Amino acid sequence: MSQPPSKKERVHFGTLEREGVALAKRKRQEEDIDSERDGEDGGDDMLKLTEFTKEDPRDLAGSTVDLDLIDESLGDNIDDQMNDESLERRRQAMDEFERKKLARSIAVPTADLEVRAQLRSLDHPVCLFGEDAGDRRGRLRYILSKIAIEQKKSAAPGEPEDAMTRGDADEIEEEEGEDEEFYTEGSEELRQARHKIAVYSLARAGDRLERQRKDCEADLAVVRQRRQNLVKTLQSYTNDGSQVGGERPLARIVFSADSKTLLVGSWSGAIKLWTVPQCKEVRTYRGHTDRVGGLSFRPQSAAIHPLDPESTVVDFASGAADKTIHLWSAAKETPVATLHGHANRVVHVNFHPSGDFLGSASYDGSWRLWDIATQRELLLQEGHSREVFCLRFQCDGSLVATAGLDGIGRVWDLRSGRSVMALEGHAKEIFGLDWSPNGFHVATGSADNTVRVFDLRKMESICQIPAHKSMITDVRFFHAASLPPALAAADGSDDSTMMMDTSTDRETNARLCSGQYLVSASNDGLVNVWTTGDWKLQKSLAGHVGKVMSVDVAGDGSYIASSGYDRTFKLWGPEDFA
Repeated sequence: MSQPPSKKERVHFGTLEREGVALAKRKRQEEDIDSERDGEDGGDDMLKLTEFTKEDPRDLAGSTVDLDLIDESLGDNIDDQMNDESLERRRQAMDEFERKKLARSIAVPTADLEVRAQLRSLDHPVCLFGEDAGDRRGRLRYILSKIAIEQKKSAAPGEPEDAMTRGDADEIEEEEGEDEEFYTEGSEELRQARHKIAVYSLARAGDRLERQRKDCEADLAVVRQRRQNLVKTLQSYTNDGSQVGGERPLARIVFSADSKTLLVGSWSGAIKLWTVPQCKEVRTYRGHTDRVGGLSFRPQSAAIHPLDPESTVVDFASGAADKTIHLWSAAKETPVATLHGHANRVVHVNFHPSGDFLGSASYDGSWRLWDIATQRELLLQEGHSREVFCLRFQCDGSLVATAGLDGIGRVWDLRSGRSVMALEGHAKEIFGLDWSPNGFHVATGSADNTVRVFDLRKMESICQIPAHKSMITDVRFFHAASLPPALAAADGSDDSTMMMDTSTDRETNARLCSGQYLVSASNDGLVNVWTTGDWKLQKSLAGHVGKVMSVDVAGDGSYIASSGYDRTFKLWGPEDFA
């Protein structure tokens, strides 16, 4: 009776046994070739192998691997191969990890001219094809990190390392994570400015909180009626005026504090002052040589003055692609002062609520704080990985929010200089930003076609609005400076408790209406109006041909103004407002 053949042991692909079998076969083949060449021991070896097979055939049939035929140096060969390949890859990965950690701690100049000069001193190309300022700065950081690593490796154990390498090593040892706060010593002027801002903002914050407590005691029926009147008024908005504002696209439009005039900045470099609602040109201001991107009225400034070439009163500020910031008097057609410092296009400027300071955002990756009285730079703040596009001060004056092309916004405490919150969530660049009058809501508009609303109390985004079909260029809350005339006319209730006859009632009504709606502009050609709280769309204002580049809301609630790529600006107001 024949014995069934024994089942061969399964050898999985890639296992040590499979490699051992292959190595054993190659070894036997090499031995056979050598024995045939020698012609001496070949017959004996073949005889021994035959005798071994005949003697116990189950030895080969019952096992796939003969461990005696595996070279004892197999383990050594595998270890050597791992040392040559795997360990080398691990070493390279660790070196790259250390280089990246070191690169994060290296200080690289912000100004593009300084970056170019340092690249030239290191014998590297000043500019590569298709490279912008941000890429060039990153390349310099990479080169400096490679040099620091090489110096660290070449330094003898007993030799002291150079200052840069030793300082970078200390930074790496102290660094706990990828993001690390660091502080630089500020000037005495900055310390005094921070103290002044703290005193000013604490008093305003106390007043705001006291008003909000009183507003919470308002009659719910009055609040509901006021909300209904607001919605009715917003839904009746229509185009009340349109005017060609320049020869090139109009990048920025802002109302004056009294809502009687507005400024329009053009890509031609010219700035024009227009009356509201007649849309008549009052004056043209010339000083910039490139695209105007930022405009801001100084708080409580009077916009219309008789023409006075000697006037030095600062009424508004502007920033442009010529890297300069001009301070203007409304009564003078040329700048009264020019602020230099930014290394690239200035895209946004905003006055501090006190009127004593000015903030500016630039494509050089920084935002800066300026003293209006001394016309000096107080603070140069970095923190964004790409260009900074927008900047707004909070109503109290203690905080400032910035955002840019890195898709992240940041809230900074002006009293301490710290970044207190990151506005994260957008998938693309942020082009618009504004604070709510309540002091704790921030709205951002992005190229991902959405508006996000952040709450500083919760430290998170509380609402995402799919606001437009194209990138959002600007967002603005309604900041009430006085009783909105349209709302006063719409309040026709017979209830005597709802009639605002005294100045106190009018101020209360203005406060309760302030921040109750948000306006957004987009490249889809629309200006959308949203009520806050429920964040519902109340009105889409269509009239521009192409992109809407900027939007603003009058402090008295009478009009919404927008400017566009079609070189026109438009006024939108309620139908029944005369």
